[in-house]
Amino acid sequence: MAENANQAPFKYEWFTMGDINGFFGLMFDNITVLSIMAGILIFAFGFPAEVVYTKMFPGTAFGVLFGDLVYTWMAFRLAKKTGNPRVTAMPLGLDTPSSIGIALAVLGPAFIGFKAKGMAEMDAAMMTWYLGMATMVLIGVFKFGFSFIGGWLQRQIPQAGLLGSLAGIGLALIGFIPIVEVFKMPIIGLIALGLIIYTLVAGIKLPKNFPGVFGAVVIGTVLYYILAPHGLAGGHYQGLTAQLHFGLPIPTLDFLKGLGEAIKYLPIAIPFAILTVVGGVNVTESARCAGDDFNTRDILLTEAVATLVAGICGGVAQSTPYIGQPAYKAMGARAGYTLLTGVFIGLGGFLGYVGFIVELIPAAVIAPILIFVALDIMCQAFHACPVKHAPAVAMAYFPTVARLLQIKLSNPGMVPTEIFGKQLVAMDKGLPELLVTVALGNGFILTGMLWGAFVAKLVDRQVRAAVFFVLVCAVLTFFGVIHSAIPDGNMYLPWTLPFPANQIPKQFTLGYLALAALLLALSFSKEVKEGHAPDHY
Repeated sequence: MAENANQAPFKYEWFTMGDINGFFGLMFDNITVLSIMAGILIFAFGFPAEVVYTKMFPGTAFGVLFGDLVYTWMAFRLAKKTGNPRVTAMPLGLDTPSSIGIALAVLGPAFIGFKAKGMAEMDAAMMTWYLGMATMVLIGVFKFGFSFIGGWLQRQIPQAGLLGSLAGIGLALIGFIPIVEVFKMPIIGLIALGLIIYTLVAGIKLPKNFPGVFGAVVIGTVLYYILAPHGLAGGHYQGLTAQLHFGLPIPTLDFLKGLGEAIKYLPIAIPFAILTVVGGVNVTESARCAGDDFNTRDILLTEAVATLVAGICGGVAQSTPYIGQPAYKAMGARAGYTLLTGVFIGLGGFLGYVGFIVELIPAAVIAPILIFVALDIMCQAFHACPVKHAPAVAMAYFPTVARLLQIKLSNPGMVPTEIFGKQLVAMDKGLPELLVTVALGNGFILTGMLWGAFVAKLVDRQVRAAVFFVLVCAVLTFFGVIHSAIPDGNMYLPWTLPFPANQIPKQFTLGYLALAALLLALSFSKEVKEGHAPDHY
């Protein structure tokens, strides 16, 4: 008893110099995502900056603040429970692929669509904000439910389907659109892109170990303000107008105004929810291997609630636990870095200095960072999956390419609305090509996930499992959850559609059913058990 009484009380070393390094890494990741989102909406789609900075950003940043504070508390709790003074908190931030994907595939196109229906620009922007909030609330609700079955989802959906659909977004949306921005200002854009590839892709350090991303942003921005006023940067020069945009993340029920529109985007929202849940399972296991045994369900529930809170407070991007907890642990970080990041990002959304940064940096300089993200996502999909599943990963790309074409072709600024409408019903040989392209692009993430899973199961000789995924495609196609024949991606009862749109659910569904029947018949053949998939991809 005397020995226990004299024993020093447990003390958690929650802040070290490693937390300073961890803070800069995690903070910059989040700032970059916010900057890219704003750049996409404002520069690519002409979205009013005031709505982005004062309506969308405060709630989005508040979700990060909430999640990082909870993860900080969880680190304290685990340290006390285990008696380990060196527990490293789980990092949380904005999910890069879905934040960019929702900006490119939901918010931007919805804004253009609302304006095409005759809404004034500000009314269309506000309606898009309501839609974005509602989408986050729906994602949060789905993530909350998926938190209880995260491990089961991970086992049921082949990795090629999960990562392949994400890689398709990297190729067609996160990668290609920024490439266009780079070449709009080629001198500035190519220098920034070259520095990103030089440092991050090739892994070559700059002199004096100067940070590559920071160097690309600084050099590109300085060149812009030197060259652009003299007409040497391409495009139209606008003088520096950056300012602070103050906004508070006040809880509101305004998301209800966008709920009806948000339901149309469920085929995009649900896969993003699944991807972060499965990612959360993976990163929690990674932390466990590094010595910090967090409760997986607690980690997943926190990211779900953080997303839900963000949506209710006006946010339009979901949060997720970041991969790399072992890396933060290796640099000596504890719980201070998540606390600092949450506070810095939260204040950045409230006080508006994130918006100030975005307005300061030209789009051609931000775009190369997006291109690197796209390359990383695409490469990860091939590296993380077995070599034999490479065709499954690649198969998942195609729906996103169709979605890119749809985004471009349905923009009245590129193709007049009347011409787009005529081509939708232009029958020649087979179904109208534009109608098929639109249908292939609608529900593209879910389609890519199912196509990748179907091919992966075939490669693994699990033919009946492949049949299951084909049948899922058939059912979802019939009601327009995927392959919707309506340009804005609405779900429907197929018999209510006019001709030729009604042929999409009928013929696509029959095609899937025919394929399922063929595969089911072949599953009984002895050849299914023989041979193996090629391994030379």
